[in-house]
Amino acid sequence: MAAGDTQAVRTLNERIEPYFAIIGPMAMILALLLFMAIVEPARYFRWSNVNLILLDAALYMPMAMAMTFVITQRGIDLSVGSIAALSAIIMAFLIKQFGFSVYFALPIALGLGALMGLVNGLIITRFNVPDLIGTLAMDLVYRGFALVIAKGLVLARFPELITEIGRGRLPGLIPIPVVIGIATMIAGFVLLRRSHFGRYTIAIGSNPEAAELTGIAVNRHKVYAYVLCGACAALAGVMLTGKLNAIQATSAPYFNLHVIAAVVVGGTSLFGGRASMIGSFAGVLLLSMMINALVTLRIEFFWQSVASGVVIVSSVALYSWMQKKDRDGAGGLIAALMTSEGQKLTRFSAFIIGALILLLAIGAIFAGNPQASG
Repeated sequence: MAAGDTQAVRTLNERIEPYFAIIGPMAMILALLLFMAIVEPARYFRWSNVNLILLDAALYMPMAMAMTFVITQRGIDLSVGSIAALSAIIMAFLIKQFGFSVYFALPIALGLGALMGLVNGLIITRFNVPDLIGTLAMDLVYRGFALVIAKGLVLARFPELITEIGRGRLPGLIPIPVVIGIATMIAGFVLLRRSHFGRYTIAIGSNPEAAELTGIAVNRHKVYAYVLCGACAALAGVMLTGKLNAIQATSAPYFNLHVIAAVVVGGTSLFGGRASMIGSFAGVLLLSMMINALVTLRIEFFWQSVASGVVIVSSVALYSWMQKKDRDGAGGLIAALMTSEGQKLTRFSAFIIGALILLLAIGAIFAGNPQASG
């Protein structure tokens, strides 16, 4: 009987483990929804606000999909914001200043994003520059090019195709950016689970040396991941241009941190080898919902950064602990949670969720007196 119970527990562990990556963000989403249902149900759950959340999340979905592959391979790309801005600026100049058709300028922008991703990948693999330093340096380069080209101009009023990509709707109520974002996440899920590239990505992140010995072209697949990330950043730049119907060189300054946060919160390990495309999708939704909640409660912009940082730290701590337990052979998730360390981490996670709710409560209190400063 005891043996049967042990086998049942192991079977339960095996079933739970693949989905544990999304438990964290889903629990936070549920806590956020419950809190807002009590504090601001009328404003937060009205369709116009839900539409804003979806439009904001859709902007980051393509980049989150591509960043999942980069981070799973033990990489990082800090240049996605500058790639998005530079690609969109060049597209805007081709359309507004030189009179090119949008059907010519749009593919040029996407191709330019892929090219910048290729440059990132070659710098990292050919010159052995660490991912963090290489992409940070290229972020400065791409942003500098955007500033030089734009010369302080704000380019606006684009053709209908661009605005449709950024804020249009299909017949009915479905926003086109949401369709694009979800489509890229589905494509990323299939690529991660059903393709050689996805399997090689997991292998490279788990052990690059062993992957090399098995015949996987590690450097080539790293370059592929950065090319994909650059192209998706350019797509996000086009979507941002359409959403605002304007673009300038300083646009998208925090794209990199927002996307990395969403991917990490979703369960993709910064140490490589663990990826969850569904988790990345949940992470994007969580951050967009959280920022929208802070805005709804009239909390200052700076507190949005505090909340995002708290979520990132807690998520990295949780998933680092999970990987440690995997290496130590703790006997699965349930057995690991029963240890003293697991109970401490459980209490820590509860504290983090409580801190976020308290932060929202502070905003709700001060929201009742918006003119206190006057």
